Amino acid sequence: MPKTPKVHDPSEQIRAALRRPGHGSSDFDLNPETVLPPGRKLRPAGVLVPISVVDDVPRLILTKRSSALKHHPGQIAFPGGKQDEGDVDVTAAALREAQEEIGLPSDLPEVLGFLPTHETVTSFSVTPVVAILRHSFQAIPEPGEVDEVFSVPLKHILDPSNYVVESRRWRGQRRKYFTVPFGPYYIWGATARILRGLAARVSE
Repeated sequence: MPKTPKVHDPSEQIRAALRRPGHGSSDFDLNPETVLPPGRKLRPAGVLVPISVVDDVPRLILTKRSSALKHHPGQIAFPGGKQDEGDVDVTAAALREAQEEIGLPSDLPEVLGFLPTHETVTSFSVTPVVAILRHSFQAIPEPGEVDEVFSVPLKHILDPSNYVVESRRWRGQRRKYFTVPFGPYYIWGATARILRGLAARVSE
């Protein structure tokens, strides 16, 4: 009788990494010459970093934003969004948005902890909420918001050597950013920067 593959559960490894002290990140990490407007106020937001351990290989679930969206069309992102008045905190915002965007039941994720906040060029202070999914669910992309829900092996994301710094011209200036490509998916920008922070903590 064939043996059932032993599932590697990274929960304790991730918990330990999240407990390590560290600084937040931003869209400007690689572009220190960026000039921000005075009196800039940051709005709180939460994104879910969902790690599925249902199969024999732990995988990170991500989304591909709709190509019809006005902001960041077609980009790879975490499920999540800004904290609304009805949200108790950024965790509630991340769980609510994940349920709306990909059909993830709010009681399914087991929250392990948080990464330091990430400041975006669009004036959001984003808190990454890292969670484990021990049960499968039927992903349902939100029409008009999400084109695709997919997953990437966690091992690929946690390997710092898979990250590359690239650049392109944006608003007349050369801007640098992190990328961590996987197959047909070009993961870059804030998503890659947040994941790079997680990879750095785990590898310490």
